[in-house]
Amino acid sequence: MTGKYFVDANVFVYMRDPREPRKQALAAKWIARLVAEEGGCTSMQILSEYYSVVTRKLARQVSAAKAWEDVRELLAWNPQPIDEALLTRAHEVEERYGTSWWDSMVVAAAQLQDCDILLTEDLQDGMRFGTVTVRNPFTMVIEEPAAEYALPRSAAVHRPRGRPRRLAARA
Repeated sequence: MTGKYFVDANVFVYMRDPREPRKQALAAKWIARLVAEEGGCTSMQILSEYYSVVTRKLARQVSAAKAWEDVRELLAWNPQPIDEALLTRAHEVEERYGTSWWDSMVVAAAQLQDCDILLTEDLQDGMRFGTVTVRNPFTMVIEEPAAEYALPRSAAVHRPRGRPRRLAARA
């Protein structure tokens, strides 16, 4: 994977929701991959939504302590704060694309963090918001890591430094 990926709350929620085992497994793979490659981004809004949903709305609620542990780990991603820059950009996104306010805040946070991909199932797969492309993490294939190739060392193309050699006298 290349570039930065913004992760919406639904991906984090599915990681803790056993009712949909396929989505749970895919969400866990995405998060593990983004953690390993340090390519994940999110926002304070997303972390707040995640905490609220998993502790109150899931059939098998996650304990507040476990949900908070997840949030604390995701703080290492330096989530986009809800500040003037975010609200201003969200307003621009809302006006330009006609998205809901909450979706506009998600898109704006992805843009402000220079993300290439927004992983969510809440917006249409393939939709573009400037440089940010929406991808559904549950229909998109998780790419294998790029192969690394060792290039052979080539012979020196320059003469060695130092005194030039004398050519042998020809008889």
